Amino acid sequence: MSSRPTVVASPSPELIRQLRAQVDTQTDRAPQRVFAVPPGLTGLLPDAGLRSGSAYTLDTAGALLLALLAEPSRAGAWCGVVGLPEVGVEAAGQAGVVLDRLALVPQPGDRWLAVVAALAEVLGVIAVRPGGAVRPADAARLSARLWDREATLLVVGEWPRAEASLRVEAPHWSGVGAGHGYLTGREVTLTVTSRRTPRPHSARLLLPGPDGRLEPVAPPAPVAVPLEATEPFKAAGRLKAVG
Repeated sequence: MSSRPTVVASPSPELIRQLRAQVDTQTDRAPQRVFAVPPGLTGLLPDAGLRSGSAYTLDTAGALLLALLAEPSRAGAWCGVVGLPEVGVEAAGQAGVVLDRLALVPQPGDRWLAVVAALAEVLGVIAVRPGGAVRPADAARLSARLWDREATLLVVGEWPRAEASLRVEAPHWSGVGAGHGYLTGREVTLTVTSRRTPRPHSARLLLPGPDGRLEPVAPPAPVAVPLEATEPFKAAGRLKAVG
């Protein structure tokens, strides 16, 4: 394999046929009701993954978007990125995205909605930054296409009746000392608000972790207390009981 994504200028019918043939050689396009997500996200999403036929909104592109593309592509699904020219191939590969199953349409122009609809015929997960306001009627028609083709949409921005919204907050980078060293990871709070469970769910995550992928933040290790340090408290308890 070439380990390179497929870059598409404009998905014409002929190109869609070629892409479908390429997809069919690498995956059986088996129905996927829920696409996998990294373990740190399963407890935040109502289906413990990305439900096909649904749209999810992200407040920003970047590490979170790549993390959401990584697991489906690793499981065999093809993914697409539309209208996000800043998404780098090297960063995608480091985040775990299988580049051989990634299609990029960096500059779809005003036809971005038609491009997404066309790609939904052959791809499992599609990320897009809308090129303008989305009418509810257009979103409903695309939703029907996504449901019919077992595909999921990740939207950087607003989208009518999104299944859930994901928001990254309170970032904190680690790895740099007093004027020296390298950034090794970023700790963030990820908050998910779902249409079915309006109460927000949050978790602290490494996004990215030292290896470039999403990881749960490990809970603090318990502090061992020497046995002799507890003796004064035991003595105080005995005196109180006697008194």
